[in-house]
Amino acid sequence: MKVIPTAIPDLLIIEPKVFGDDRGFFYESYNQKTFEHVTLSPCGTGLDVQFVQDNHSLSVKNVLRGLHYQIQQPQGKLVRVIQGAVFDVAVDIRRSSPTFGQHVALELSAENKRMLWVPTGFAHGFMVISETAEFLYKTTNYYAPEFERCLAWNDPDIAIQWPLNGEPMLSAKDRDGQRLAQAELFA
Repeated sequence: MKVIPTAIPDLLIIEPKVFGDDRGFFYESYNQKTFEHVTLSPCGTGLDVQFVQDNHSLSVKNVLRGLHYQIQQPQGKLVRVIQGAVFDVAVDIRRSSPTFGQHVALELSAENKRMLWVPTGFAHGFMVISETAEFLYKTTNYYAPEFERCLAWNDPDIAIQWPLNGEPMLSAKDRDGQRLAQAELFA
């Protein structure tokens, strides 16, 4: 496993070691010991997390999901794509953070096999850039709809440059997301 720091130090890109030949490929998508290993280095994150729930979604092109978070029972997420490709975004919503309001965006795809570690204190979302995409994520806490919050995907204060061609397909919840300035956030 290779760990790649991002512009926001708490967000980590994880590249698994992939073994491939003419039969296909194999890789370990998650290993607790490797994930926690010692310190931020090419072989681990230094994070002590326990995942309690796995989620799997299928979405069509131009579906935009997010930017979601839980204000209580916050969730850390390890996210990846197993089919297709998405434009993935995490926004720092910790008021005390030096990177408050900043975001990291990257492509996650079945082809690049990258994962993103999104710790608690971040809003997360993605937009499908392939015809369809299957998105998997492990969470460190259980889903609690009563604590779920949503930031506006198009908040000009966050200024995410979504790779849009027209309007995204949004759920009612995502259409009604709050601006960062009005949202309930982390201390």
